[in-house]
Amino acid sequence: MVYNPKTYTVESVTSGHPDKVCDQISDAILDECLRQDPMSRVAVETFGGHGTLIIGGEVTANADVDFANVAREVYKNIGYNQDLEIITRVVKQSPDIAQGVDSGGAGDQGIMYGYATDETPEFLPEAVVKVHKLAEELENLRRNNPDFSWVGPDGKTQITVEDGKVTKVLVSTQHSENIDQEKIRELLIKNLITPVMGDINGMEVLINPTGKFVQGGFEADTGLTGRKIMVDTYCGLIPHGGGAFSGKDATKVDRSAAYMARHVAKNLVAQGLAKKCLVSVAYAIGKAEPLMIEALDENGKSIGEIARLKFDFRPQEIIKYLDLRKPIYKKTAAYGHFGKADLPWEKIIEG
Repeated sequence: MVYNPKTYTVESVTSGHPDKVCDQISDAILDECLRQDPMSRVAVETFGGHGTLIIGGEVTANADVDFANVAREVYKNIGYNQDLEIITRVVKQSPDIAQGVDSGGAGDQGIMYGYATDETPEFLPEAVVKVHKLAEELENLRRNNPDFSWVGPDGKTQITVEDGKVTKVLVSTQHSENIDQEKIRELLIKNLITPVMGDINGMEVLINPTGKFVQGGFEADTGLTGRKIMVDTYCGLIPHGGGAFSGKDATKVDRSAAYMARHVAKNLVAQGLAKKCLVSVAYAIGKAEPLMIEALDENGKSIGEIARLKFDFRPQEIIKYLDLRKPIYKKTAAYGHFGKADLPWEKIIEG
């Protein structure tokens, strides 16, 4: 049965959260490689904190990419001005892995999941849509509203649902020293929380519960690519195979098959074959045919046969079908990888 709790909590983070900074740097590097060479093989991770950024991984590409320059540009565009010492350790993809990928096989073993529900136009749970909206609108206020110049790039949002009703809303935002918490609370309730959540009567609203959030980003914490996989997907409401997305090209099924599973789940729901759908797929490294493809509706009934007949889950076919060799990935690296209508795995097909 598709997991359908009445009581749960979901989370999002802003683009300035240290883990998301690393995700965006990794995906910006991927995009630059793909821009120069669509056949690039990329597996790049970044680790940052306290003035230092380490870029490591494997890249095989006919491309000349200044990794450090890409990272600095992303960091600056997010809103950080501190200097970074950048250490780069990038080599070519292992030939042992490459020989399996070259023949059309999966770039790794693993299990991937995709989910969709008819509860919102985004085909995502309403709380997931709203928790991302809270985080994204917090950034929009910082960037576009001069009354919010005190907001820093780092921030987190959270929504708790009990018995199907939102009972708690949490917003933590980095801020300047010269504003007090009561003013922050007043401004965020009026300009962020109420516009996104609607009537907040009966909800407990928590804002900066430690009482202060001046230090943020790499100054306060470390960040690592792939450490926000629940924020990236379905906020913990369905299973996760464990594989992160950012910094990986589409030969890595951690990414491409998760996108395909979402695409299939969304289309099975859009076609009226389920109200909620959970798709799961598993691979062996170097093998093209999945070891397993399953799809369950909201009652736990298998509709996997329909998924297997309608959709091709072989890695190279996924890449062609979803057109995944384009530099489209940096924009996925904050506020979730699903629900954004302009992404190819979100398209709804006929029939």
